[in-house]
Order: sequence, then structure tokens, then C-alpha cells
Amino acid sequence: MNKDLNPAPDERRIWTVSRLNLEAQGLLEGGFPLLWIEAELSNLSRPASGHLYFSLKDDRAQVSGAMFRNRAQLLRFTPRDGMQVLVRARVTLYVPRGNYQLVIEHMEEAGEGRLRREFEQLREKLRAEGLFDDSRKRTLPAFPRQIGVITSATGAALRDILQVLKRRAPQLPVLIYPAAVQGKDAPGQLIAALALANRRQDCDVLIMARGGGSLEDLWAFNDEQLAREVAASSIPVVSAVGHEVDVGLTDYVADLRAPTPSAAAELVSPDLETLGQRVATLGRRLAVHMQHHLQREQQRLGWLEKRLGRPEQRLQQVAQQIDELEARLRRHLQQRLALPAQRLDQLKRRLHGRDPRVLLSLSETRLTGLAKRLALPLPRQVRDRQRDLRQLSNRLNSVSPLAVLGRGYSITFHEGQALHSVAGLQAGHTIQTRLRDGEVLSTVTELKPLPDNEPAK
Repeated sequence: MNKDLNPAPDERRIWTVSRLNLEAQGLLEGGFPLLWIEAELSNLSRPASGHLYFSLKDDRAQVSGAMFRNRAQLLRFTPRDGMQVLVRARVTLYVPRGNYQLVIEHMEEAGEGRLRREFEQLREKLRAEGLFDDSRKRTLPAFPRQIGVITSATGAALRDILQVLKRRAPQLPVLIYPAAVQGKDAPGQLIAALALANRRQDCDVLIMARGGGSLEDLWAFNDEQLAREVAASSIPVVSAVGHEVDVGLTDYVADLRAPTPSAAAELVSPDLETLGQRVATLGRRLAVHMQHHLQREQQRLGWLEKRLGRPEQRLQQVAQQIDELEARLRRHLQQRLALPAQRLDQLKRRLHGRDPRVLLSLSETRLTGLAKRLALPLPRQVRDRQRDLRQLSNRLNSVSPLAVLGRGYSITFHEGQALHSVAGLQAGHTIQTRLRDGEVLSTVTELKPLPDNEPAK
């Protein structure tokens, strides 16, 4: 609490009324959260501004209340004096007058509050389970063979649906599954009707509908088991419960929500008039397309006729082409037949060369020549070969190094290699000298190279 509110005993502090009311307003607004209050309306006032001013009372007390226009516009009912209401309000103080009051954020008729809280809890539960997900919802058939309606057999909703279907698609059969749509027995009857429709599988789409009413009147369509059955239906379900502002659990779990029963009938039925207009438009487009196609084909036919020309002239040209092809074929066949004949002649000539008689004659001639050569005296041949051998030996000896040694020359070796120069020799090396009739081993004691300009002796 503000320390200025508790001054010392001997201290006198002067407050203004405005400051007092502002401090009181702060204390009230900060000391209370948003409150839910059930009470009776009285002294209701509706000025031109659109705000609502009233009192909320019970049997022992009352408090002033105000509901400003932006919130009052959201009311789904018309407040009246004496009406029991449930409000959500914040506590405040009207500073100019110093009046303690409630500023109303939300107002509904008493009795609906409990139901609305139950509704919110069920909605969040089913949402968490994924029953509201768009991914599990199916598309309605564009041209159903039969429509099923689950509603009261005597209600206005059924009449509205049948009138719309008669206007839009009178040829479309409708199967009615009657069920109570209000009261404690309504959820069970609605579940039974939905189960029957799924067992029989006579319809392509189902409408579950009823007219408008209060939250209590529509409460059957907030039944948890009914919502689960609608979500599990093998036939697509359109939920059309109440007016556009009324929303129940079946609206969330159904494959499609319609704002009214009449709108549901329009959503599930094809409009014959619209379809007729569509068919007429498509027919005109088809006629234009066919006309253009025929024009293109006629142009193509004319072009082909020009290419074809006079048939007899074309036949003459074809006959001439046939004659030319026949002549080419005859020449080709002659060439193909001439090649085997030439090949046959070649094989005949080769075969003649391989004739045993020819080969035998050649062999006999060769044998006769060899026999004549063999008839020469053998000693003469031996003498001739000996004479040739002596001549070759004399020629070989004339170039032999050993013959040079016989004329007084020698050959010196070092380590098996003939010496051509003193380069590479050193004192102490052993050398080998080859003479005509033997070898001499020597040790080098001194090397005396010849001057570059002195000839060797």
C-alpha cells in the first residue's frame, strides 16, 4: 500500500477528492482479477452511444455495471430487466462520481455459462485428439446418387432442406433418418440414425441438421459420443445445426459445416440450372471447336487433292516407275548371277593347278633332273670340294695373325687383352708376349712413351 495513505499521527497531509478516487480505483483494479458473477439485471439503460448501464443484484445486495458498445455489439441475446445473466467483469471505480462499479467484458444468459464451459472443455479435448484436423476430412461427392438427412421428421429444418433440393435437383432422391434433435434422448437417437445410415450405405452424403435455438436447445449436438461417431462415419457428413452464429461439436468434426440447413442442401446438391448453363456453354465451345477442326480438315483435304493431281497421270507415273524398277532389278539379278560364274571359273583354274596328273608330271621332271645330277662320278665331286677347301684355307691363312708371327712379329697381352699402347701399363705389371713358337712372360720395369712427332720404329 502507498506509504502516503498512512502518514505519521502528527503529520497533516491534504488530499484532493480526485486523488482519493484515483488511488481507490488503482486499489480496486489491482486487487481483483476478472470475475465471473451470476446476478439479475435491473435498471437497464440504453443511451444513444450504444453503451449499456445497469445494476446487478441478488436477494441481499446490488452493484452498478457498465458494458461499453464494442462489447455490447457481441451479445447474442437482448438483455432485459429481471433477466438472470452470467457476466465476466473487472472491478473498478468511476472517478468523477466516486462510484464503485463493474465493467462487463462478456455477458450470457444464466444457465449457459456451465454448458459453455463444458463445451469448451470437450472442444479442446477433441481438438487435441486430432478430430478437427482438415487432413482427415473428405470432399463431398460432386454428383451424389442419393442424399440422407438426419433430423426431426416434423422440424422446420427438414422442410427447408427439401424445398432447396426440390428447386435445385428435383430428380435427386432423399432418404430421411428421423431422430429427436432436442432433449436428453436426442444424442442416442442421432447416434442410432447415423449408425443405421452407415450400415445400409444407401446414401453418398449425409446432412445432420436442426433449426436454431438456445445453447440448451442445441446441446444434443455437443454430445461427445455423437461427435466421435460423426468423425468415424464412413459416409461424408455435413453438419447444419442452428443458425450461422451457432457452432456445436458436430460442426467441428463433420467433413463440412453449413451455416444453415438450407445452405447444407445447396452444398450437397448440384444446381440443375447452373449445370444446364454449363452444359450449354460447353456445347457452344464444342461446336466452335468442331467447326474449326472441320475447316482445318477441309484445308488439308484440298492440299492432298492438289498433291494427288489427275489420277490417270499419277497412275502413268507409277507404271513408269514400276518399269524402271523392274529393269534395275533385272540388271541387279544379272550382276548377282555373274559373280558366282566368275568365282566358279577361278575355282576351276585353281583346281586345274591342283590336278594330281599335273602335279605328278612336275614331280617326274624334277626327279629326272636330280637323277642326272646324282649320276656324276662321286670322286670328281670330292676332288672339286677339296680344291675349293684348299683355296679357302690359303685365303684364311693369308689374313691370320699367326702367319704374321712367322715373319718375326709378336703380340703382347696384358690381362688377356692385346696391347696397342703403353697407356694403362705401370711398372710391375706382368705382360705376355706371343711369338711364332711360344710365349714370354715379362715384368714391366720402365715405360718409355714415344714423342707425339716421332714415328714408331
